[in-house]
Amino acid sequence: MSRSQNFLVLAAVAVVAATACVSPTTAPNAVRPVVVTEQVAGDSDDPAIWIHPTDASQSLILGTDKSGGLYTFDLSGKILADRTQTGLSRPNNVDIQQGVVLDGKTLDVAIVTERDGGRVRMYRLPEVVSIDGGGVEVFAGDPPDLRTPMGVALYHRPSDGALFAIVSRKTGPAEGYLWQYRITGNGSGGVSFEKVRQFGAFSGGEGEIEAIAIDDESGYVYYSDEWAGVRKYAADPDAADANKPLAVLGEKGFREDREGISIYKTGPRTGYILVSDQQANMFRVYPREGTASDPHAQAEIAAIPVSTLESDGSEVTSIALGPNFPKGLFVAMSEGKVFQLYRWEDLEARLKGTP
Repeated sequence: MSRSQNFLVLAAVAVVAATACVSPTTAPNAVRPVVVTEQVAGDSDDPAIWIHPTDASQSLILGTDKSGGLYTFDLSGKILADRTQTGLSRPNNVDIQQGVVLDGKTLDVAIVTERDGGRVRMYRLPEVVSIDGGGVEVFAGDPPDLRTPMGVALYHRPSDGALFAIVSRKTGPAEGYLWQYRITGNGSGGVSFEKVRQFGAFSGGEGEIEAIAIDDESGYVYYSDEWAGVRKYAADPDAADANKPLAVLGEKGFREDREGISIYKTGPRTGYILVSDQQANMFRVYPREGTASDPHAQAEIAAIPVSTLESDGSEVTSIALGPNFPKGLFVAMSEGKVFQLYRWEDLEARLKGTP
């Protein structure tokens, strides 16, 4: 059997499994996943997508398990044990950047927060091999209760290829909740972090900031202030308006928490921003480009019910990933220790008003 035939067989089996795993508590008109992954050990939380450079159908999904793992899945939802890391200290969020240069070498990397360890971890992809020497401490100097990293996103600056990480935490101040670090090679195959910015408003209360997404091309970072809205700032720490809030999306309409954020690209600066309305089991959609007169006017354009339950983290790509995902893939965490994989065109149909 050829590789493509084998993929189609696995995908067909996964479709049946996905249908069977949809909870009866989801909305009757909810979009159904094509694939539901195998279960992680404890508590799935946040996914990221690695794109294979020569055969996109062999791309991978990385997903965190808060009980201590960073799992790797193929596109049929199967866990790849040889590329799965365990023994982590409550990993929360994961993000990926491809084609970055560290110490003169081009590589793909993943970054993961270790909430109970007060640090982030970095791995070389697709092997998922550590390059961090055991972890990099974040929020150094703050009181212990403010040093619990949750969300993380990588920014690959187009102008010079510099690599940055923006990290959020379980709780923090009303201003300066997020810290931004520049990442460089340390000369021996590892990485060094340098804090370059502390920014970001927080509404307070019992909410938190976890989900972060960065639009490299447009130069913006979005983060979910859970009970207030999705806040937007410049991603470049050297921008003239680096610490100026640019917009707040999703201030109304959410049942409770604003969670995972993902960006689907239809052009260089066009597309959609999807935000999890966690307790409503839906994703609310906003225009990536704003309006012709104001790039920060990003009113909600759709609310799409999905089959995920209490979805925390999500990711999306517009790159075709083989016959099962011809217009791209949307992946979201769901209760039940799994991640659900959707065809983009199934979500796109709801944007166009097709039930």
